[in-house]
Amino acid sequence: MPVNEKRKILVTGAASGIGAAICRQLANDQTAFLLHTRSNRKGLDETAKFIESAGGQTEKTLSDLSVKGEGRLLVKEAIRYFDGLDIIIANAGYANKASISDLTDREFEEAHNTISRSFFELTTSAIPFLKKSNNGRIIGISAFGPHVWRTDVMPFAATSAAKGALEITAKALALKLAPYAVTVNIIAPGFIRKDPNTHLAIDPRALEDVCRQIPMGRIGETHEVASVVKFCSSKDSSYLTGQVIHVNGGLV
Repeated sequence: MPVNEKRKILVTGAASGIGAAICRQLANDQTAFLLHTRSNRKGLDETAKFIESAGGQTEKTLSDLSVKGEGRLLVKEAIRYFDGLDIIIANAGYANKASISDLTDREFEEAHNTISRSFFELTTSAIPFLKKSNNGRIIGISAFGPHVWRTDVMPFAATSAAKGALEITAKALALKLAPYAVTVNIIAPGFIRKDPNTHLAIDPRALEDVCRQIPMGRIGETHEVASVVKFCSSKDSSYLTGQVIHVNGGLV
């Protein structure tokens, strides 16, 4: 199938975890992906290999989205490869568990640069191309952090603030793009199991205590988040926009 007839998908943070699981869920012979990661080249190669085994097409790129302008360059790269764009999945991010009283200016700014500013750059620069798509979708991956503030649940002050800004930006985009049938939705995962040998924001022993805070009594799996992303990227979700969908085992 020629690339112009495929679903053209840009996924940031695609080398591991939720991002890689999303790619596995969406991969088929009618898809073409631009896969992004900051530095995990090996993980990105593995994601690409899976997509290609399912018949999909891949291009890969490494960049640091905390650097101003890198989000816009990613969209330009996707257009150069595919001459169009149908779906943006903004998954790149991280968790900073430092207390609000211990955060440095640099840490706070880095969180917003990486998470909320890059989302703004990616999405606004892609608007002309998404309007031309017959299945234009923007999907951002947020977190439980902006929504859960309890003494028994660890806060992530800097990155939660950045995710909150991402969510508000998404609502503004949803309002602007609704007349063009381009939907914009946010998925807010709860505590999700990390891939082996990847960075852990939470000590494994502390993770056991976390389970007692979750009504379902367990940590979520990446495929459970990816399944919701898959629905939001489909034509069946055409009347769903401007929403924050929580995948968190009942954590409130």
